Amino acid sequence: MGNSRYIAIEGPIGVGKTSLSRRLAEALDGELLLEQPEANPFLERFYRDPRGASLPTQLFFLFQRVQQIEQLRQSDIFVETRISDFLINKDRLFAEINLDQAELALYDKVAESLAFEAPAPDLVVYLQAPVDTLLFRIARRGIDFEQRIGRRYLERLTEAYARFFHDYDGAPLLIVNAAVIDPVHNDAHFSLLLEEIERIRSGRHFFNPVASAFA
Repeated sequence: MGNSRYIAIEGPIGVGKTSLSRRLAEALDGELLLEQPEANPFLERFYRDPRGASLPTQLFFLFQRVQQIEQLRQSDIFVETRISDFLINKDRLFAEINLDQAELALYDKVAESLAFEAPAPDLVVYLQAPVDTLLFRIARRGIDFEQRIGRRYLERLTEAYARFFHDYDGAPLLIVNAAVIDPVHNDAHFSLLLEEIERIRSGRHFFNPVASAFA
């Protein structure tokens, strides 16, 4: 791929970020940085009691992000490609959905006190899919506490992602219709997407191949 490159994969819960990140890292012989939500001890409680557990859940993720930024900065300088299954500065998107006004103000104060600066990716791949697709994939992967995620929460989350990336200009952006392709399990789909990812160096792009492209 030539010069060193950092690629972040993003999108709502269930869209396939982690699986695609793993496959990309393998194909590109890259270093993989994963979000690791299972390390958050408050997350399962959050899905049982969103109001009661929102603040500690978000603060844990915030502190986790600081550690992950440091991990990115200390990455092996000889690794040409780094793939993450999250965009570090999207964290506030979840905070805005999950916290009330007072909690959000506290979250912002804590974030400001940490004074961290996330490295900008060389490319962000934003995976989009309808809520029905997300619910199906969440059910299929069978993580117990995720089965409590409701349709309304996913609707709010997909809307928040759409708003976030509508104005996003922090890095080149590839918006992928992940409802019509399955780059994790389908080799032809993955090859087409990989070609697009390797090609992009600037600007905003859309990847929405028609079914005939896979014939």
